[in-house]
Amino acid sequence: MFSLALARRIAGTRVPGRVRYYVAPSEQLSEGEKAIHNKLMERFSPSELKVQDVSGGCGSFYTVVIASESFKGLPTVKQHRLVNEVLKKEFEGIHGLQASILLNTPPYCSHLR
Repeated sequence: MFSLALARRIAGTRVPGRVRYYVAPSEQLSEGEKAIHNKLMERFSPSELKVQDVSGGCGSFYTVVIASESFKGLPTVKQHRLVNEVLKKEFEGIHGLQASILLNTPPYCSHLR
C-alpha cells in the first residue's frame, strides 16, 4: 500500500498532514471575507470559523467552515438555511458559497485541534 510518508520521500517535499481551521483576526481578511466573517461571528459565536475567497480574489465565490453550538441538534438542511439567512445580503454580489458546518463535539471537529 502506498503511504503518505513514502509519497513525501519520493516527492522530496513535505505534505501538510492536516489543515487547521481557526477564527482568523479580521485584519487578515479581504473586505468580502470580513463582511461574511463578522456576520457569522455576530450571529453564531463560533468556536471555529474560516472564511476564504476562493475565486482568485474577485469576491465571487467563498468557502466557509464554521463550528458552533447553535447548530447542535439541528438537521443539516436547517443548519445551512440558518447560515444562508445570515448571509442573504452578501449573496446578492457573489456567485457561490460552499459552507461546511461542523458540530463542536467529537468526532466532528476533533481534526481541527
